[in-house]
Amino acid sequence: MIAVVAVVSIVNYWFLLPTVIVAVVMYYIRQTYLNTSRVVKRIESVNRSPLFSHTNATLQGLSTIRAFGAQSALQREFNEFLDVNSSAWYMFISTSRAFALWLDMVCVLYIGIVTISFLVGNSQQMLGGSVGLAITKTISLVGMCQWGMRQSAELENQMVSVERVNEYTNLPSEPPLETAPKHRPQRNWPEFGTIRFTNVDLRYTDDGERVLKDLNFTIRSNEKVGIVGRTGAGKSSLIQALFRLAPFEGNIEIDDIDTKTLGLRDLRNKISIIPQDPILFSGTLRSNLDPFDQRKDDELWNALDEVELKEAVSSLAGGLECRMSDGGSNFSMGQRQLVCLARAILRNNKILVLDEATANVDPETDKLIQTTIRTKFAHCTVLTIAHRLHTVMDSDRVLVMDAGRVVEFGHPHELLHGPIGYLRRLVDQTGVATAAMLMRTAEDNFKKSSVKQTEAITLGLS
Repeated sequence: MIAVVAVVSIVNYWFLLPTVIVAVVMYYIRQTYLNTSRVVKRIESVNRSPLFSHTNATLQGLSTIRAFGAQSALQREFNEFLDVNSSAWYMFISTSRAFALWLDMVCVLYIGIVTISFLVGNSQQMLGGSVGLAITKTISLVGMCQWGMRQSAELENQMVSVERVNEYTNLPSEPPLETAPKHRPQRNWPEFGTIRFTNVDLRYTDDGERVLKDLNFTIRSNEKVGIVGRTGAGKSSLIQALFRLAPFEGNIEIDDIDTKTLGLRDLRNKISIIPQDPILFSGTLRSNLDPFDQRKDDELWNALDEVELKEAVSSLAGGLECRMSDGGSNFSMGQRQLVCLARAILRNNKILVLDEATANVDPETDKLIQTTIRTKFAHCTVLTIAHRLHTVMDSDRVLVMDAGRVVEFGHPHELLHGPIGYLRRLVDQTGVATAAMLMRTAEDNFKKSSVKQTEAITLGLS
């Protein structure tokens, strides 16, 4: 390119002036185009992910979609995602064509200036070969400039993908996986399952609002605690803080050991959870029940028997070695939940977290899960996030959350007749008949608890 400019300048050094002007104009057009195209390309990339996610989810749930006749609804959703993505992509193509048009116009103008200068200038002193060489090289110079501008602009546009990858490389990492030797707990930790929150605040971003605000409470050993509250009250955030899924301020202690001093492996291995949406992995049923291969076959079959899945698994080809589809789609929702329950039984941890494990199952499976939890985890600390109040009315205590704060904490019967009335308002919203049933359940449980406490005191005195 420099050689071409030199050749043209030798023929007529005044050509340097329009060459410099055209170069500046092209650079200005390029910068204007990039300021627009980068933003449009970023919007297109962001809107492409929901389109692929929707397509993937639709393919995985084809049988359910057809069973409920929801094809039209899914088509409308797909068209909406496609329209948003296509509009961004069309805008990107339009800006690219506009950029090319303006480059062509500037290049044509430059070639015209060079050609006209030979016609109106003192061309008698110039050789015909020199004039032809200058015009030919000018045309090649214009082509190189156009190609270079377009390719450099395209390179910067494609760097949006590199930018998104770089964001992931700069994400803050989780705390260490392993516990430092000086802080490593005993092998039987936690022995009692006592949980203490002290001045706990949690926010998901450094400059975001607090979703948990000054939490201070203690859950006693072997206690069954229900966690209730409206949507957005902070119930799930509390569990995330317990598992250290998000950074928090304050202290959370389990059996007087600060969880911040523990590695994530030691902490999370000692807390079992049964989520609302059961999570099963592709592989065998055995690997889902016992991922670390720590249990014998007899123990696995006993756990399946306790959740009434032994007969169903025995009828499968391969038994414990039967293949699980991704997400466990070859099992029903209730069966997947029971597999998660069997996995928790095999882990035999002192602390169990239930994220409304019975919300998406049939009443019979709901009853089985509740009964199994009461019997197999009677000597464990159980935290139950409740979206349906009847699952926690027989708890030892209920923790009521509102706007990230603990507003009530006590036995459900006492809270229903207390002066604050947060739980009472939640119960009243369920309807007259349901509210009466919930209050009766809480009262019966309170009487049973009182009898047990009296018997314990009597035995202690004797």
